[in-house]
Amino acid sequence: MPSDDFTFEYSPTDELNDNQRWSTWFDVERLARGPEPRPDWVVTDNAAIDTELGVIKSGKEGDCFLLERAVPGDPDRHSLLVAKRYRSAEHRAFSRAGAYTDGRTTRRSRDNRAINRKTTYGRQVLAGQWATSEWNALCRLWSLGAPVPYPVQIDGTEILMEYIEIDQDPAPRLVTTRPDHDQLRLWWDQLVAAMELFTEVGLAHGDLSPYNILALPDRLVIIDLPQVVDIAGNPSGMDFLHRDCVNVCTWFTRRGHEVDPEELFANLVAVAY
Repeated sequence: MPSDDFTFEYSPTDELNDNQRWSTWFDVERLARGPEPRPDWVVTDNAAIDTELGVIKSGKEGDCFLLERAVPGDPDRHSLLVAKRYRSAEHRAFSRAGAYTDGRTTRRSRDNRAINRKTTYGRQVLAGQWATSEWNALCRLWSLGAPVPYPVQIDGTEILMEYIEIDQDPAPRLVTTRPDHDQLRLWWDQLVAAMELFTEVGLAHGDLSPYNILALPDRLVIIDLPQVVDIAGNPSGMDFLHRDCVNVCTWFTRRGHEVDPEELFANLVAVAY
């Protein structure tokens, strides 16, 4: 029995709006939550509410929404997140998906057969694979110190991740920036270091370009990782790595910082092996 002086405080919560839900943090398994040590801004309270604030971006494989996860009445328990939701195969505009998935398998032979036969169930499995692939890549790379968003959690085909912002506005994509030479050099050095880290663990982004690199004044953040490629396991792994090199070198050279894609590619191959 509690003592006579046992008390607790509570405040009632109004009915949730159509764009709200209770936090799904405790709805997912432990392995579906982000790696530790978690940043202080990650809200894990049972009382938190997720509020959808609108679409940030529509991509080839899914859509990104801005989500607020906050505890009502507690301004210290609040964060903005990106909710990336993958579309089913028939609604995806990613025509070259098969080239990225070469060498990938699932643990269940039934799932592999369904994917190969392109059944309805197989398309569902494949949609989940894209989300899982990005989740695993984010967790692994973030833990290694790579400049990627912190992955908060995965629930089915929805990934919640860190919102990269400048004064609460989405950080611009690299392609939209007009940096001076010093800024270009800083970003180039950071990007090369990031690509080296990827290749050290046998990975290539697979679709790296100035469109999926976010630019902050002091750092770059690499996003959109569902198609991340195992360089050794994918028959086209080296081709994807080379294309990544050409894409980023072309942009930096056009902006006035001349770099050689073949030299970068050779350096990365040396790191990979």
